Amino acid sequence: MQARRIARELALLSISQLPSKPEKLQDRDLQNLLQAAVRTLSTEVRESLEMATAELQRGNERILKTELLREEIRASDAQRSVGMVKEAIGFTQAAINRLGMAVELPEMLQAAGQKNVQDYTIDIILQVAQNHEEIDRLLNESMVDWQLSRLARIDRDILRMAIAEIRYLHTPPQVVINEAVELAKRYSEADSYRFINGVLRRATEQAKAGRS
Repeated sequence: MQARRIARELALLSISQLPSKPEKLQDRDLQNLLQAAVRTLSTEVRESLEMATAELQRGNERILKTELLREEIRASDAQRSVGMVKEAIGFTQAAINRLGMAVELPEMLQAAGQKNVQDYTIDIILQVAQNHEEIDRLLNESMVDWQLSRLARIDRDILRMAIAEIRYLHTPPQVVINEAVELAKRYSEADSYRFINGVLRRATEQAKAGRS
C-alpha cells in the first residue's frame, strides 16, 4: 500500500483526538496520537473479522429460512421471499468487504512504523490544527445549502484533511480528492463519498477561480 495512503488513514484516526487548543501541540502529543491510531487499527482487525463472521452467519440463516418457506408461500408472497434473499446477499457482501479490510490492516500496521509514513501523518495533523479556521471557512463557502457543523464528525475530518493537503501541503487536488473519496467509502455512511467528492471539487474550482 502507498505510504501516503496509510498516512492519511492514520491521520483520520488520530485527528478526532486533537486537544481543544491544537496550537499547543507538542511532539509527544503527536506521538501519542499516532500510537492511539495504531491501536485503533489493531482493534479494526479483530472487529472486522468478528463482524464478518456474524454477518455471514446471519445471511446464511436468512437464505436457509427462505428455502424452508419456499414450499409454503403463495405466489403473492414471492416478492417478500426475493427480498429476504437479497437482504442475505447484502449481509454476505458486507462481510466480504470487512474481511478485505482486515486483510489490509496488518500491512498498514507495519507501515505505520515507518518514518516517512509517520512524518506525513503528522504533517496533515499539524496543518489541520494550525489552519483550522481558514479550512472551515473554505469548506463552508464550497457547500450548497449546507453547513460544515451539520456534517458527521468523520466527514468533517475527511474534508478538513483534504483541504489541508491541497492548500498547505501542495498535493495534487485530483489525488487528494480520490483519496478522500476512498476514506469516506471505508469509514463513513454509504453515500457520503458523493457529497465529499462534490464539496472538494467545488472548493478546488473556487480556489482556481480566485487565483485567476
